Amino acid sequence: MNTILICDDDRDIVSALDIYLTSEGYETVKAYDGLECLEAVKRQPVDLILLDVMMPGLDGIR
Repeated sequence: MNTILICDDDRDIVSALDIYLTSEGYETVKAYDGLECLEAVKRQPVDLILLDVMMPGLDGIR
């Protein structure tokens, strides 16, 4: 099973993407800021990251 990390500071977007992706058979990991995203990648391997580039603090570009 492929694992997708969803990282966005908007929890509604993360929730919507989670619903769509899990219904298609993907495993999802959720993060709500850049630092949380980095920690999630350290904890488990992921196949794809959906990353918001305009987040407060550590954004998706740095």
